[in-house]
Amino acid sequence: MNDVISDAKDKGYVETMFSRRRYLPELSSSNKNIRAFGERVARNMPVQGTAADIIKIAMIRVYNRLKAEKLKAKLILQVHDELIVEAPENEKETVKQILQYEMENAAKLKVPLVADANYGTTWYDAKG
Repeated sequence: MNDVISDAKDKGYVETMFSRRRYLPELSSSNKNIRAFGERVARNMPVQGTAADIIKIAMIRVYNRLKAEKLKAKLILQVHDELIVEAPENEKETVKQILQYEMENAAKLKVPLVADANYGTTWYDAKG
């Protein structure tokens, strides 16, 4: 894990799997607390940032699929690693399949991405 910090100190930034950078001037601070903050960011950002990139990719793909398939369903909200779609009753199975497929295929990793898709009249109901 210290390799991430030393790499970040050398480069001045850390990157996500998709090459999005977070510059870390905090790593060269003379203030111990600020420097420690920079080290925590250097450790966490590559993983958390990659997760954020993946959900953004999935969101764009879901939006494009809904539009291309001329569905009335609307992507209305993202909460952490969840996408909330409002859809007419007759589209719910199609939308469920689109969500699951696009979220599971948003990135190719060494481990599979697994997504659950559910529906309900409220978000609470959909979470099961």
